[in-house]
Amino acid sequence: MKAQTILGSAALGAGLGTLLLPAAALADTTVSPATTPVGGTVVLTSTCNPKSGDALFRVTGPDRDQNVRSTTAAAGGGLSAELFTAGFTLGTYTVTATCGDGTTSGSATFTVTPIGAAPAGTGTDSDTTGLLATGSTLVAAAATSALILTRRRRRRTTAPA
Repeated sequence: MKAQTILGSAALGAGLGTLLLPAAALADTTVSPATTPVGGTVVLTSTCNPKSGDALFRVTGPDRDQNVRSTTAAAGGGLSAELFTAGFTLGTYTVTATCGDGTTSGSATFTVTPIGAAPAGTGTDSDTTGLLATGSTLVAAAATSALILTRRRRRRTTAPA
């Protein structure tokens, strides 16, 4: 009886997953590339059905709360729009999409970085304590291994004959 309960629960879960998977696969929003310098371009793509009308992408972030309407049908299906990041503040932005029929199509994020520089948070002023600790640990492990190998070789060569 217990095995039947487990099998029944597994079958029910698989059945519900099969029913919900197509809906989850349809609700998808992507941003490409995920990182762009100020003044770069990102492509917002939603899996909305073009027949239901334009998709509306809402972009929110450090200095932004704006809507961008889809302009073209995406190559793999759905709708897309280009967003120029000129004038954007450095940071992470969230894009949520709403299809023409009012359904939501998920969300995605992208990051705006400085022009010609390392992404924010890296560089000479960043905290290198973890890097120094890791390097020190590796040096200590190598020294310990060398000491152990040296002692083993001495024992072999000094053994009585």
